[in-house]
Amino acid sequence: MAHFRICVITLAEAHPLLQNGKTIKSINYQISPNCSRLQNKVSGKSKRGAQFLTELAPLCRISSTDGEEYTIYSCIRGRLIEVNESILSNPAILQEKPSTEGYIAVVLPKFEESKSITQGLLTQKEYEEVLLKRHNNSA
Repeated sequence: MAHFRICVITLAEAHPLLQNGKTIKSINYQISPNCSRLQNKVSGKSKRGAQFLTELAPLCRISSTDGEEYTIYSCIRGRLIEVNESILSNPAILQEKPSTEGYIAVVLPKFEESKSITQGLLTQKEYEEVLLKRHNNSA
């Protein structure tokens, strides 16, 4: 059985953009004057040309109509395989289908790191427990 190692980066269910009826104004993959995630050009099986990301690498900035701006970080070390350009022309899909068509990017971790990366991730149940604790602490 093949071991798939790609990581699809999406907005977390608890992200402010998915709460309180916020409206997304724009999504920008231009991280700095010299770095745009849209310029990521990947070729071949070895994914040549892919931008390398650290956990803290910003993927995009999302602005909402109330003036807030959110930077979305990779959270995963690896190569940027693709960014979702369809959310640029249809930002609402980010909120309507955040875990499917509204994904932000696809990252390929290094093979030798992929196991430790996935072991460090929360399951859906663990994530819900974290949210519950967070909610109870702020209540």
